[in-house]
Amino acid sequence: MSTKTPSLPKPLIFCYFLILLVGCGQKTSEKDANKEPVEEGAEVVETDGSSKKILFFGDSLTAGYGLEVSQAFPSIIQQKIDSLELDYTVINAGLSGETTASGKNRLEWVLEDNVDIIILELGANDGLRGIPLTETASNLKSMVHTIQNKLPNAKIVLAGMKIPPNMGPEYTSEFENIFPELAASENIHLIPFLLENVAGIPDLNQSDGIHPTAEGQKLVAENVWEVLGPIL
Repeated sequence: MSTKTPSLPKPLIFCYFLILLVGCGQKTSEKDANKEPVEEGAEVVETDGSSKKILFFGDSLTAGYGLEVSQAFPSIIQQKIDSLELDYTVINAGLSGETTASGKNRLEWVLEDNVDIIILELGANDGLRGIPLTETASNLKSMVHTIQNKLPNAKIVLAGMKIPPNMGPEYTSEFENIFPELAASENIHLIPFLLENVAGIPDLNQSDGIHPTAEGQKLVAENVWEVLGPIL
């Protein structure tokens, strides 16, 4: 749809994609730092007559940075739900620049008593900043426990993430393992890698090389639906 991006080796493109993700997200979050978290971070896509709710809680990937709300993958999931005439409303509570620490502090603002499913998509910004792995794992576990305590009947889906090897192979490997290990220990659902078949592919990312295009978001939605669909 625009000027074609020169081809680069996929590993380099992927690194570039993830390294810039934090910087762009930080600008957005700093700009909106004085706004109410719920008002800034949550876009509700409603379906008439829906009685059940699915909360997508994450960073700029969930928020659909650079796109219309209707093009973000949570909205695409809503369209899929509507086409199947399922009784669910999607809530997009993505916020650009979010880390697991800030997400832990914001989570209770967006939890509602009648949320039935929560998709938790956080951690990439932690990895790119080199935050200690124990801290990231602890924050994610704390959020899972917060959901379990406040909404014991809600189902939780954890979105897995990967980072480039800038921090060394040991850090990179242990970071990736945080997600399946937490999902297993807490008996929750897991999306193995949210950006599967999207990260590092120029045609599926915006001109900044960072965030998925509308077409990229459709593939992200497919990755999510593979896990969410059977739950519904």
